[in-house]
Amino acid sequence: MDNLNKYKKSFIDSLSLKEADLNSKLEYNSIPEWDSIGHMSLIGSLEDQFNISIDTDDIIDFNSFEKGKKILLKYKIKI
Repeated sequence: MDNLNKYKKSFIDSLSLKEADLNSKLEYNSIPEWDSIGHMSLIGSLEDQFNISIDTDDIIDFNSFEKGKKILLKYKIKI
């Protein structure tokens, strides 16, 4: 599975979304599923998918589907 599909899978599994729900406008708290609990579930899934540990500052800054791609670049994960 390529990195984009792993990334999408984390959102789909953690936030109970459909692939059609994933777009550049998806942001933290823009849907009921992406609340603080959903956020930590998403972070955990991303850490598992990519075998990384995301820093606290990056967890806080991870506030949108697009921003997450940029944050993962810091961990040498190209989406």
